[in-house]
Amino acid sequence: MKVRGMPTTLFLSLLFLLLLKATAYDQGIEGMQVVGYADRLSVQPGETIRFMVSSKVSSYRADIVRLIHGDPSLQGPGFKEELIEMPINKEYPGRHQDVQTGSYVLVPDNPALRQTGSFTLQAWIYPTTPQKGAQAIMTKWSASDRVGYGLFLDRDGSLALWLGDKNGHVERIRTGKPFSAYRRAGRAKPGREPLHSSHWYFVAATYDASSGKVALCQEPAMVWPLVATPVVVERTLPMKSVGANELPFLMAGYWELYDAGEGVIGGHFNGKIESPRLFDRALTEQEVDLLKRGGSPKDPVAAWDFSADISSRKVMDTSANKLHGQTVNMPARAVTGHNWTGNETNFNHAGNQYGAIHFHDDDLDDAGWEVGFEFKVPVDFKSGVYAARLRAGNGEDYVPFFVRPRKGTTTARIAFLIPTFTYLAYGNSGSPDPLSLSLYDHHSDGSGVCYSSRLRPILTMRPKALTTWGEHSYARHLSADLYMVNFLEAKGYRYDVITDEDLHLEGMALLEPYQVVITGSHPEYWSGQMLDGLKAYLEKGGRLMYLGGNGFYWVTSMDPEQQHTIEIRRWGGTQAWQAEPGEYHHSTTGEMGGLWRFRGRQPQRLVGVGFTAQGPGRNMPYRRQPGSFDPRAAFIFEGIGPDELIGDFSSLVREYGAAGDELDRLDQQLGTPAHALLLASASDFPDTYQHVVEEVYNINDGPNDALVKADMVYFEYPNGGAVFSVGSISWNGALFYNEYNNTVARITENVLKRFASDEPLPD
Repeated sequence: MKVRGMPTTLFLSLLFLLLLKATAYDQGIEGMQVVGYADRLSVQPGETIRFMVSSKVSSYRADIVRLIHGDPSLQGPGFKEELIEMPINKEYPGRHQDVQTGSYVLVPDNPALRQTGSFTLQAWIYPTTPQKGAQAIMTKWSASDRVGYGLFLDRDGSLALWLGDKNGHVERIRTGKPFSAYRRAGRAKPGREPLHSSHWYFVAATYDASSGKVALCQEPAMVWPLVATPVVVERTLPMKSVGANELPFLMAGYWELYDAGEGVIGGHFNGKIESPRLFDRALTEQEVDLLKRGGSPKDPVAAWDFSADISSRKVMDTSANKLHGQTVNMPARAVTGHNWTGNETNFNHAGNQYGAIHFHDDDLDDAGWEVGFEFKVPVDFKSGVYAARLRAGNGEDYVPFFVRPRKGTTTARIAFLIPTFTYLAYGNSGSPDPLSLSLYDHHSDGSGVCYSSRLRPILTMRPKALTTWGEHSYARHLSADLYMVNFLEAKGYRYDVITDEDLHLEGMALLEPYQVVITGSHPEYWSGQMLDGLKAYLEKGGRLMYLGGNGFYWVTSMDPEQQHTIEIRRWGGTQAWQAEPGEYHHSTTGEMGGLWRFRGRQPQRLVGVGFTAQGPGRNMPYRRQPGSFDPRAAFIFEGIGPDELIGDFSSLVREYGAAGDELDRLDQQLGTPAHALLLASASDFPDTYQHVVEEVYNINDGPNDALVKADMVYFEYPNGGAVFSVGSISWNGALFYNEYNNTVARITENVLKRFASDEPLPD
């Protein structure tokens, strides 16, 4: 399938780049006068939420507001917020707080690590940006004092040993043979130097204090003619001892500054490190060769095994000293090592071939800012979408949070399920800030970003934030989901707000008390626990209004240990990047990533429709189909004429139409129940809309327009349950037209009234 001579995969990649071009917060985090984040997204009455704030001016104002409508467009009701009078609404002292990116392993200081005499450092490494400046492999190095030791990629891209004595005299010995690299075009943002090594390397450094002899070994795992050759460098130094320091031992970084337990890490390594070891003697040539062949000389000071406890942040030392460490800033685990054969692609079944960790200089798990202020939610606080509104100078930021009812209680029959996993996945996509990546971005070395954390400012998760795709700028994610909040408020419905995190942790018990659950506009990222909970709810008589598109698509994990982090591994779908071979399983849970459809959980089986197409350009209206005239669907179309187009008017999303952006379709071969009614369809989208990659099984000469459509579907579950799906992200953007007096609003309210009532559905 091609468009104007362009291959489909390239075209879709360009569409992703346009989509992620992004928001009204286009100055980035560093350009904002005040910016913040919260320690949680979901909070119950009686609980305390903490806000971390960075301000470039001496003070800032914080106010609690309820968010009602997030789109500032003058074509709609405009931005709407309600100030909630609270004692914490006041001025606070401002201070700038930095974000330190870059992942590493930290091992607490121990006398066994304070090597002042002879020693050996050894590891396997896969450097991905070897020409990007000095990068640390294993260090106990203090840059400020020039004391200690460390194994590095030096500034010339070659292996180096740095030694500093107690007087600050430094010796740097390097091989002078840069690690080979090639450029992977198009895999990273402009200016981010996507240079990749093509080899695993065995590296080692020995230092004999009695003679001053240093030996460096830099040997590729595969020795190719004319490419990468083994290098061994020997040199004798006048230095007969190394200066000791009490700093923690690091892998993939070194201490630029350190004082009273706080410090700044520099020299972040890009690439994989495997099997790092430390010995308190200069190993012989035979012992080094034994390491290279997978053996181990006796009595290491430390022998870290990255294949142990992969699903945790722990780093295990298998030596007698038990010098265990921990990862910081979430480097990628469950990645292939130098000995991966390809015979097993699941790290759970071949852990010894997954003994590597992939570090990045732009990893970020927790910004680590100090608390600016706290808010204890009153016990009688209304469930809803709220924010801490921050103002300083001429700057402004909104830090959203979601107040749910107390666990085990409800305050309404209607639950609005906020797609917070999707918010995290898209977090800061398209931002000019290199220190806050989304799951649609590449790291600086070109590898895909597979983890996202809520413990950082997320500018795309803001009211007023707009997305630019093609020629249109419009609300998406939180801003778009507030369309539904305003609709519910305007129509006088009582509702509770719940989040993906709540559903993941509580499952069906969270949903069971509600008569109807409404999704957000883009519930794309779902965990297995969430799917189980929703399925059980529907089978026991629950009712769902799926008012969005591209839902229930990517397998998503919440880290069981650190629940602020989600993980994905992209493969087989319409995607911004693809996981490397052998790295399709999630490190945090061990489960297979990718699309839910490839694990037998197609969205069509759950909600009747599934992702079929996406693209920029004009939205379209729906045309009624024969299923809409079935008596079972009569309540849905009360007040709608038989030939009346649905959404044939202006919209807050892309200016016109109810169907667009990302589309879902009915497909019985993919699991749509046989009794599901096809109520309406939108088609004839412009050629910029493309069929999803996962269903392009062969190369065609032209577009496959038949499957580029949005389907509206209704069907019943057992015990009085039911699903109404619209198959379009843009649906809610058309609600407000003519002050909610239109076909989209009428159908939405018809379904909501019936689903929320005790009246049984038509038999």
